[in-house]
Amino acid sequence: MRPNLPNSISLFRVLMVPVLMVFLLVDVPGGDIVALFVFLVAAASDFLDGYLARRSHQTTVLGAFLDPLADKLLVIAALVSLVGLGDLSAWVAMVVIARELAVSGLRMVAASENVVISASRWGKIKTAGQMLAIAALIVEPRWLKPEWTLWGQKVTWYLVMLMLALTVISGVMYFVHARRRLVGKMSHDANAVERSAEDA
Repeated sequence: MRPNLPNSISLFRVLMVPVLMVFLLVDVPGGDIVALFVFLVAAASDFLDGYLARRSHQTTVLGAFLDPLADKLLVIAALVSLVGLGDLSAWVAMVVIARELAVSGLRMVAASENVVISASRWGKIKTAGQMLAIAALIVEPRWLKPEWTLWGQKVTWYLVMLMLALTVISGVMYFVHARRRLVGKMSHDANAVERSAEDA
């Protein structure tokens, strides 16, 4: 059986989640550097697995489930850790987490109706915005020189606001798209039932 590299990369990203949390939350020498490195590698792998899946024609149902799951686990774990460290307001994390859970729930509802709703361009842009904001939140309070602190705080604030905007916008657009697909599916099923009744 040919190994599926994109799915393996997605699984690798899932396994990096507890590693990230440990090095963010546990006070160990060099832990911040390791945490940043782990996060950047995991974030980069997000774009790599999708690219490889399309290029090698290895897109699978498991991959369609595992890739967004890995993204959500990575983002949620990082945000919860940053809230625990006092580097991020809890309400910001709650907005992002609520959106991710709502979209995941909707995806499961759609799947129960045999409707597959793949990641949209807005979803990919949202993920990139989240990764940038989280990386800035890890870097800004730890490594910026005092004379760069104010500038770093402003840049980080703007990135967090961008993350929130993209999170909300992509979530709304996902729900609109999912509603269209589900309504279309139900209309198609209803028409099929009517035709079957007429032929009976």
